[in-house]
Amino acid sequence: MVDGAVGVGAAGGSEPESSDSLRTFGAVVQALREHAGLSREEFADLVRFSKHTVASVELGRRMPDPALVERAEGVLGNTGALRRAAGHLARQPGLAAWFRQWARLEAEAIALYTYECRLIPGLLQTEAYARQLFDDQLPPLQDEQIEVQWSARADRKRLLLDRPNTQFSFILEEQLFLRRTGGTEVTRELIESLLETSGLRNIEIQIMPLVRKSHAGLAGPIQLLETPDAKWYAYNEGQRGGLLFTDPKEVSVLQKRYARMRAQALTPEDSVSLLQRMRGAL
Repeated sequence: MVDGAVGVGAAGGSEPESSDSLRTFGAVVQALREHAGLSREEFADLVRFSKHTVASVELGRRMPDPALVERAEGVLGNTGALRRAAGHLARQPGLAAWFRQWARLEAEAIALYTYECRLIPGLLQTEAYARQLFDDQLPPLQDEQIEVQWSARADRKRLLLDRPNTQFSFILEEQLFLRRTGGTEVTRELIESLLETSGLRNIEIQIMPLVRKSHAGLAGPIQLLETPDAKWYAYNEGQRGGLLFTDPKEVSVLQKRYARMRAQALTPEDSVSLLQRMRGAL
């Protein structure tokens, strides 16, 4: 904890949170499935969803897809219980507990600025890239945990398309692509996704070149956002937790650093050209 910041620790690790309604719904699905004499794999085949998705729902870690609810009704007796219960579920973002406070602000932001030097930000990750990060986590994650975390990340990524009036700015270090996390094909797909995303009028992507005499962001990643009532917040994330900055003086320092980095990074047009060259070199 430092002045001007709210510390959100990692007591819960990276395990997504659940809710009473989701856990109850999941327990009912599991009980009805077992009463019908179906294994999780057999049930998954019948409802045409993966066994990992079914497991996530039964564990109360995932909001059930409407199609899954309807198909489960047909498989488990058409009582209408699941359909009615699904209407009372409370949607949970499924994000790490220490990240959720920032995520709530992020969902309503009218401007969101992100500088990253360690990995591609979650909003820009492809599924293959994200799954590589999940595979690399220590302690290792179970398959069910990976499915839940990817589902939460995919839901969060919708911000880019669902909020066309929100201004997004990303500054990414060139080294993030040179590392080739996940391998050549994963990196190529990632670059193609970024090139497509950069074509959206409300999204600006800049690359900070590998060789740079002066760099205002050497202290680490920065996330900034502006709320509809013109308040600014900042967030810094570490290995096992994050800091949410609410003090305007502290936020102002990070705003100044981000503004300097926007001038130091390649222009959006030159960044696109660099991404195209890197894609061609793979």
